[in-house]
Amino acid sequence: MLKNALLLAALLLPACFAQAHEYKAGPLLIGHPWSMELPPNAPTVAAYFTVENKGDSADRLISVDSPIAGQAQLHEHIHADGLMKMQHVQAVDIPAGAKVSFAPMAWHVMLLDLTDRSKLVTGQRFPMTLHFEKAGDVEVQVVVQKQAPEHQH
Repeated sequence: MLKNALLLAALLLPACFAQAHEYKAGPLLIGHPWSMELPPNAPTVAAYFTVENKGDSADRLISVDSPIAGQAQLHEHIHADGLMKMQHVQAVDIPAGAKVSFAPMAWHVMLLDLTDRSKLVTGQRFPMTLHFEKAGDVEVQVVVQKQAPEHQH
């Protein structure tokens, strides 16, 4: 019985880590890259994740790209004139010892000029490369979901 339980645990453990899908680049930990399922006529899609800097010095996310889009931009939401507005930014600071969330109505990656819509349905994944000033390039797999995760770590 114990042998079967250990075997089951050994088989399920990799699946648990696969769901968490975290990526490491030097002192940076990129957690749970995800995107919402794309409506049929949507011209763009956003991608979200967290970046935790466990190091002693700041870094910056300076650009992003993905083979499913002609271009990718870093965006933020700001409150101006009583409205929430989205604006393009050149980079996002990742302070030492901090965790920065890329989430709906906050920092996010906007993928434009979509080239492969087949990857934008629930259950699919697509590659995206994050380019950091110090930590370098980190390729992540973005999981497409029907709705936002209940919690982000």
